[in-house]
Amino acid sequence: MSGTAMTALEKRVLYVTIVASFMAFLDSSVVNLALPAIGRELGGGLVVQQWVVDAYLLTLGTLILVAGTLSDQFGRVRVLQWGLAGFTATSVVCGLAWSGESLIVARGLQGVAGALLVPSSLALIVAVFSGPAQSVAIGKWSAWTSGAIVAAPLLGGISVDLLTWRVIFFLNIVPAVAVWPVLRRLRVLDAERVPGSTIDVTGTILAIIGLGGIVYAFIERGNLGWGSPQVWLPLAAGVAGLAAFIVHEARTPAPMMPLRLFAVRNFGWGNIATAAIYGALSLGFFVLGLFLQQVAGLGATAAGLALLPPTLLLLILSARMGALSGRFGSRWFMTVGPLLCAAGFLLLLGAGLPLDYFGEVLPGLLVFGLGLAVTVAPLTAAILGSVDPKEAGIGSAVNNAVARIAGLVGVAFAGLITGPVITTSGLHATVAVTAALFALGALCSAVGIRNPAVAVGEGLQRA
Repeated sequence: MSGTAMTALEKRVLYVTIVASFMAFLDSSVVNLALPAIGRELGGGLVVQQWVVDAYLLTLGTLILVAGTLSDQFGRVRVLQWGLAGFTATSVVCGLAWSGESLIVARGLQGVAGALLVPSSLALIVAVFSGPAQSVAIGKWSAWTSGAIVAAPLLGGISVDLLTWRVIFFLNIVPAVAVWPVLRRLRVLDAERVPGSTIDVTGTILAIIGLGGIVYAFIERGNLGWGSPQVWLPLAAGVAGLAAFIVHEARTPAPMMPLRLFAVRNFGWGNIATAAIYGALSLGFFVLGLFLQQVAGLGATAAGLALLPPTLLLLILSARMGALSGRFGSRWFMTVGPLLCAAGFLLLLGAGLPLDYFGEVLPGLLVFGLGLAVTVAPLTAAILGSVDPKEAGIGSAVNNAVARIAGLVGVAFAGLITGPVITTSGLHATVAVTAALFALGALCSAVGIRNPAVAVGEGLQRA
């Protein structure tokens, strides 16, 4: 696509990929404001509430790499269909959960299906769009998917206050039904599987052990402490698994994560920046959301509305920022954007009790939202535009795995920063750490990212 108008096929692809990915990103955090209601109905206390969130993040984070391989092997549209069908079915099971344990299991299975959605979606965009049009498409995709993370508290709050927490899961049926007929028509885009190609089973197992062990350890650390065998044994197994995974990937002729991708400058540095930026995003909004409810005394819906401005800025500006980065390159967008995010969070240092939302919180959220809109589309475009389109599935999978694991680790460290109870001083400490992580992401982008000599998506851009 060289002009500004999208073809009918491109519109269908963008529609399908946005809806599918939005569902996966939304369910990563929409449940947060529903946890008190879930606890009151299903019982189980804090442990059940924690695992309702973390079971999803654990399976999602550990299986995204596998999903990228499946996408490249079996076809992006086919894997999207698998993911969408599984995600819808497991969402229904979540909504019908009869106990805390059944909800935890269903959330884990929902994460498995969610892992199939995001890599296939981005790989499909890279395969269909090219040149500056690819940056515009990625900008629109980034606006909606990143907006899902920030808008989740509002949707969760409204569901809890006006209806029931079960609604947040049943709502997934609507977009799934709406997008399925369009998705079926896109099956013609799937290329035939290359004869003799294989799935890296050993790499898959090692990735699950490595990421799963580390993520499990970070989750349980908050309950048991680092000295518990239930923490350090999985952590040791995870570290050993990741080490074995790297050795295996370097030696196997058909790796699920080609290490040579990290020799591509924008891919390697872009993923380092991703870890800092998305770790900051998850940590900052996790604590801010709790502060608004538990300290400032806002209700679930009011807290969701309070956090809405960054989402609106993303929806308005991301496509435009994607287009500009396609013309001028991603480097300075990825540098200035996180610095604006850091400045926005530093403005929250003035927040206290009694809370003056319009004077102490809203200005920081607006600056942050502007920075996030400047960042997300250029970041995604820089990383995916640096790899061969044939490897877009695994490239997207690696980047999304980095983002999800960084977010999970960020939330796991929240208790170390704030202490066992959220307070105003804990919020201020978190704001400082979050701003520092955003600044680190900006520094990595300024040092590592290079603007390609040709349009984004037109081949490998190596150092």
